[in-house]
Amino acid sequence: MFVRILIVGGSGFLGGELVRLCVASGHDVGATYLTRAGEVPEAAWLPLDVRSRAETASVVRAFRPEVTINAAYRQRDWTATADGAAHLVLAVAAAGGRLVHVSSDAVFSGSAPRYDETCVPDPVSPYGAAKAAAETAVRAVLPDAAIARTSLIIGRGGSPHEAFVRALAAGRGDGVLFTDDVRCPVHVADLAAALVELAVRGDAGMWHLAGTDALSRHELGVLIARRDGLDAGRLPTGRRADTALPGPYDVRLDCTATQRRLRTRLRGARAFLTPSAS
Repeated sequence: MFVRILIVGGSGFLGGELVRLCVASGHDVGATYLTRAGEVPEAAWLPLDVRSRAETASVVRAFRPEVTINAAYRQRDWTATADGAAHLVLAVAAAGGRLVHVSSDAVFSGSAPRYDETCVPDPVSPYGAAKAAAETAVRAVLPDAAIARTSLIIGRGGSPHEAFVRALAAGRGDGVLFTDDVRCPVHVADLAAALVELAVRGDAGMWHLAGTDALSRHELGVLIARRDGLDAGRLPTGRRADTALPGPYDVRLDCTATQRRLRTRLRGARAFLTPSAS
């Protein structure tokens, strides 16, 4: 089944993977960018600043997608992450079509042992609050939309966390890898496949799309270094508790209910960070 898909934030790390997958699958793909178009010429690249309600409405109205996947955010920009999501929701509601909205485990405080799809956001950081506000806008305006919460996204070397680990292992970077900051990393290809599955199927509701392994930033860094043939012993460690950084320490998404309903398998980092798997 081929559909007309608009990927908002198509020039980002996750967005680029979504564009490549959708094009390879034969879908009619539009993708937005803020400053520079992506590298997949088969997609229709559309400039868009989601902070503008009028511009967002114009792009969605002109492209008229059957389904829109919102992968756009800016971690330190409430207007882009929260208001931008609201602008997109209103545009989709006016033009018609479905929405898959990408949210984050940052909507949770980390006070619970695990978080399943029924858990209510209780953010403790500005970014988490912006993501929670975006979820509220989606549910209020488009109750038939799909909201997909995810975790730390890793790839084939192209993610920011992987670049940070390589810099630290080479002695070029400043900083440490926290031993008390735990997430459930997901491979960008697995996440993109799950999001496209939701988009094509048209399923609504809340979904948790994260990996099966809960790892600290340092444990994850060790796996990345070993995959890349680097000396993991050179990775400096520290504790987030000793910093003033806002946000939760330990957030573990429970994806059990989601995995029962999806064909796409979400691997754990111990599986996808072996040299032959990623």
